[in-house]
Formats: sequence, structure tokens, C-alpha cells
Amino acid sequence: MASVTSPTGGRVPFIAGNWKMNLDHLQAIAFVQKLAWSLKDATHDYSATEVVVFPPFTDLRSVQTLISADKLELGFGAQDVSEHESGAYTGEISAAFLKALETPYVIVGHSERRTLHHETDEQLAAKVAAAVKHGIVPVICVGETAEDLEKHGPSAVPVAQLRAALAQAADAKDIVVAYEPVWAIGSGQAATPEQAEQVAAQLRIVLSEVLGEDVAQATRVLYGGSVKAANIAGFMRQPNVDGALVGGASLDIAEFSGIAQFLKHVGV
Repeated sequence: MASVTSPTGGRVPFIAGNWKMNLDHLQAIAFVQKLAWSLKDATHDYSATEVVVFPPFTDLRSVQTLISADKLELGFGAQDVSEHESGAYTGEISAAFLKALETPYVIVGHSERRTLHHETDEQLAAKVAAAVKHGIVPVICVGETAEDLEKHGPSAVPVAQLRAALAQAADAKDIVVAYEPVWAIGSGQAATPEQAEQVAAQLRIVLSEVLGEDVAQATRVLYGGSVKAANIAGFMRQPNVDGALVGGASLDIAEFSGIAQFLKHVGV
């Protein structure tokens, strides 16, 4: 699903809503229904943009059942996955479990996991490999802190993180990459579209070198970090930015719906 192309042959934009630790399973059901209605009422063109929500683990079954039963034109994914297949790993969720729930996507390497849970590049590479093994598309998050930006420049750290994440998955065909500058997340101050494009272009070069040019050109690269309906169009005008990984704004139905309908404002 990650290398979906539009009817005109281009990459289908991917708008992802990361709920983080918000909404229980009952709230999730109500939210997904309202989001689907909001997009339908706005005559959202699902063939032109893929909209995916990433709820907490306890919501996954409810969201999967609702989307399947009501044939909603929304996708869903998990917020994390274990690098282990099974065993004595209390609290962990394996890719096999997610596959059993028909989970198409999983976020790997979000900055909060790297920072709060001290996840290493080696762990993240194993998680990517686990997802790929079970046919789940990893949404690989990369990004630099303000200190990294000042010390190494705008793309060095994200590029190194992506290379490390793909170390055990050089045969991957379906992935999504999300550039999320840590200094922009939750700050209200997004990167400029030009900054996002500069890094996205470098990430696509890495994809070409590691996975091949065909996969690189089919892979969607997202921007994440203080994305809003008011600024999404600028990012989507960039040739190497194919969507957005949205945090807090994805919990606001009107705002997230507005982001998903960016085509109305891009002029393409």
C-alpha cells in the first residue's frame, strides 16, 4: 500500500494522524465515524489522498472492525511494534499480532520512542525488519533536534537515521518515511516548506542507494511537526513531500479534515 500511485502515475499523498496516548476504544469509534462523515460531507476524493489514523493499541480492534464493517475509506495503523516475534517480553506487541488484526501500517522510530524509551538505531532496524517480514508497511520516522541542526546541518542526522533503519531491510519494497524535526514537534513553529523539501530530497537519495531507484520514486516521504490546515498546502507543493504525519491536530476533526483536503488549496 505504501507505494500507491495516483491515476496520473504520481505518488498518492498520505495524511497520517498519530493519536499518541489519547482516546479510548469507545472514543475512537465515535471519532472515526465523525471523521469519515466530515470527509464525506466535504466530498473528499479518497482516490487522490490516503487518510490513515494511528490509534493506541487498545483501540485497534475497534477501529479495524468499524472501518471494515462500514467500508469506510480510511486506513489505520499501530503506533509501535516489537522487534521480537514472541516470548517473555511483557507489554510488547509483535508484528504477527498486528498482522492478525489486518493492520496495514505501523509507526517505527517516532522521536518520542527514541527520546522517552531510549530506542537505539539497532532496535529500530529490527522493528522495521519485523514489520516488513509480516507484510506491514513501516512508517519510519527520522528527525533532528535543535542541537543536531546547529551541529550537523539540516539533513545529516535524518539521513543517518534512515540508513540505520534500513540496515536489516534492504529488500523492502513498501515503506513510508516521515521527516519530523524534533525542534518543530509540538512547538507551534513548523519547518518551512523549503526546509522540509531539502531534507526530503536527501532522504529520497538514501532510498535510491539502499532500496533502488524504482522503490525510491514510489516511496512516500512525509513531513511532521506542527502541521496545520493553514500550512499544509505549502508543504504539499514541494516535489519530494508526499504528505504529513500529524500529531495534536489529528485529534481535532475539523482541523485534521482540513489538512486531508489540502488539494483544495495547493492548486495542482
